Amino acid sequence: MNELNALLSPGMIVRHPTQPDWGEGQVQSNIDGRITVNFRDEGKVVIDGNHVELILVQAG
Repeated sequence: MNELNALLSPGMIVRHPTQPDWGEGQVQSNIDGRITVNFRDEGKVVIDGNHVELILVQAG
């Protein structure tokens, strides 16, 4: 997992780098590299932090 993903915690706002149409999402959990994010336009998604580097929009 990259360094930024390791620092993500619930409440932080992120974007998915290859899915801009999902909009911004709020981190729900970050457990063992599995990051659950509730995206405004896509809903709840579990992301493998070892393969996707999320973009931090706003710290919680």
